[in-house]
Amino acid sequence: MEEKKKLLWVDDEIDLLKSHIIFLEGRGYTVVPVSNGDDAISLIQKGHFDIVLLDEMMAGRDGLSTLEGIKEVEPNVPVVMVTKSEEETLMNEAIGHRIDDYLTKPVNPSQILSACKRLLESRKIQEQQVAKDYVAEFNRLRAQMATGQMSWREWIDVHKSLSEWDLLLDRFPDVGLKQTQEDQKKECNHAFAKYVAENYRHWIGEKDPPVLSVDVVAEHLYPLLLAKKHVFFVVIDCMRLDQWLAIEAILADYYDITKHYYYSILPTATPYSRNALFSGLYPGEIAKSYPDLWRPGTADDQSKNRHERQLLDRQLKKMGLSLYPEPKYVKVLDVKEAANVHRKLSAYYEIPLVSMVFNFLDILAHGRSESEILQEIAPDESAFRSLMRSWFLHSHLFEILKALSKRDVTVVVTTDHGSVLCTRGTKAFGKKDTSTNLRYKYGNNLRCDTKQALLIKKPEDYKLPAYSFNTTYIIAEEDFYFVYPTKFHEYQRQYRNSFQHGGISLEEMILPVAVMRPK
Repeated sequence: MEEKKKLLWVDDEIDLLKSHIIFLEGRGYTVVPVSNGDDAISLIQKGHFDIVLLDEMMAGRDGLSTLEGIKEVEPNVPVVMVTKSEEETLMNEAIGHRIDDYLTKPVNPSQILSACKRLLESRKIQEQQVAKDYVAEFNRLRAQMATGQMSWREWIDVHKSLSEWDLLLDRFPDVGLKQTQEDQKKECNHAFAKYVAENYRHWIGEKDPPVLSVDVVAEHLYPLLLAKKHVFFVVIDCMRLDQWLAIEAILADYYDITKHYYYSILPTATPYSRNALFSGLYPGEIAKSYPDLWRPGTADDQSKNRHERQLLDRQLKKMGLSLYPEPKYVKVLDVKEAANVHRKLSAYYEIPLVSMVFNFLDILAHGRSESEILQEIAPDESAFRSLMRSWFLHSHLFEILKALSKRDVTVVVTTDHGSVLCTRGTKAFGKKDTSTNLRYKYGNNLRCDTKQALLIKKPEDYKLPAYSFNTTYIIAEEDFYFVYPTKFHEYQRQYRNSFQHGGISLEEMILPVAVMRPK
């Protein structure tokens, strides 16, 4: 049987409140009445109370003085102030002294009960409602996928729902739905991977494809620049939708935010997706423009992102935009550079387009694979979201965005791709010159288990670079990562439970674009 909540009611006219006390006791509360502040503090010192009802105007020690005494003894006990006064200054003073609720006399028993429930039972009530709502949403998603006729728009809705539930279940971990949520995401990713494998090739050049990486600038920057808006284009490398939602509420205090969504091209890796973002071109088209950069195995793909500014300038010129002063491009790879950008921010205010790429999340995701400390701090996706949010709150990026919220600018925040927490290895077969990425590979005559990865024999059909007549790509699906047959178990253990990108999953492909206007 659940223990009754213990309530301390402090009022110099407590004898007139017997009917209220009887009402609360009839609703399962134990009420201890006291007529002055000194006795109240003494009782708090001797025993535990779940909540305090405190009259503001009392003979002798008044309510605010009593509140200070109570908080000195028990700083965490919830206090509801009850007063005859409706003066705003008094209300502000009481709130400043850390009251949890405020009621104005005369109060009826139902108001008191409501205040107690809000402070003592709201979490339990919310947890019950969360569990009920989750079951309804779980059944809705299952029924939706069972039709077998999902569109790319419906997959965006599925991913939005899953990501929003991730954050909600972070707030209510005791509901016990975490494993159910993980199973639900795996089921959705299995179906999504098959959907992408069947439809991705047809999106290229069709009339009604989703917005892809190559469309983001045209879709979200071009109209703003055409309207002569000053735009800051912020790309947070490797940011998932759930991670964006973890910081969106923080930014909502400073901006009116309109969210859009797009699909990353394949592979969902920086050399491909971010170049496509800035250029408006597919990787195969970029390779024709920069053949020296797109030789197979060039610095393990990292050197392929050296021309992002030039690619963006070319895309803007192709759109007929001639901007003055010329657009600014900044790539932030470390804290020192972030601080430098923050310091020089005022010099950018008159520039019509400033593009900023922040690489911290990508570095953090990869660094976690190699650091036992980071794995301990962020053992799962929930903890990684928390770590990302903590970084953001203390980052120069947040300071930059706060500063921009005071200017007449529009900020467009997005990412180039997401990441997925990999848990299963799948065998890849290829020669020594095959690329080393864990979620995608290219080389001559590659082979894989096509139940766990997409095999691309004709790169031109996907607008990917072909380095030889026999170039093939393999792209891992769901939460698989590639391991060679030699030392399979050793490398499987090494990379299990690591964040990777380049493959096909909801987390890597369906991404947010937030258009933010200062409040």
